[in-house]
Amino acid sequence: MKLLRHGPKGHEKPAALDAQGRVRDLSGLIGDITPRHLSPEGLTALRAVNLEALPIVPQGRLAVPWTDMRKFIAIGLNYADHAAESNLPIPKEPIVFTKTVTCAVGANHPVVLPKGSVKADWEVELGVVIGSRARYVSEADALTHVAGYCVINDVSEREFQIERGSQWDKGKGCDTFGPIGPWLVTADEVGDPQSLGMWLDVNGKRMQTGNTKTMIFGVARLVSYVSEFMTLEPGDCITTGTPPGVGMGMKPNPVFLKAGDLMELGIEKLGEQQQTVHAWNPELIDG
Repeated sequence: MKLLRHGPKGHEKPAALDAQGRVRDLSGLIGDITPRHLSPEGLTALRAVNLEALPIVPQGRLAVPWTDMRKFIAIGLNYADHAAESNLPIPKEPIVFTKTVTCAVGANHPVVLPKGSVKADWEVELGVVIGSRARYVSEADALTHVAGYCVINDVSEREFQIERGSQWDKGKGCDTFGPIGPWLVTADEVGDPQSLGMWLDVNGKRMQTGNTKTMIFGVARLVSYVSEFMTLEPGDCITTGTPPGVGMGMKPNPVFLKAGDLMELGIEKLGEQQQTVHAWNPELIDG
């Protein structure tokens, strides 16, 4: 299934796409798409719904496809060629950091540069959404804890991330720096998460082209690994790293985002996003 939430802020409604890509309203059946609906039992109940019998509605403003995410975990340098363009060694273990849950926005929400930003960057990434509690899970069992997958733009402020201390989190969790969606696509519909093409354009120019098959640490390894250090709960999300082509790695001169830039990105089977970049404007953050 392709699950989504849409509508005015604070009044979002749950929906699903049918086989023809039409938005079918789920609000007569469930109040919202919550972590409970991402559990194996919850997804089984949703899959049993006859979407063709539900009302077709126009798609409104897209929100994060599910509610109540408690942890937004990120993985750094998970593609060897991205590590090379960053002039950093290939990690021996996954690099784990956090993005704040408050940075998460819908797929097409404006990206607002924080005050003082001069090195904002783009990163198309595969998001992994947890459906059942994972604590010290084996790699063999890890994917059974995954509800589905989504497109994420791990927007990053490189000066904040790298030049202002050793904590990456400062450059990763700014408001609007985590567009998610357009949909949450359930794991059964995606199949192998290690064979998905991905891309990102800035102002119509292709910047990133990659495939999840070139990850250093695959999805199963990441879920297992992260579950050693924290309990993963339904609705938690892991964004799994980016392929080469980020602005910081451009040669001979890095390229960074500026107000007016348009980012367009997508992952095979998971849909596409687009965001316009804006200078600091708090009114756009909560829109």
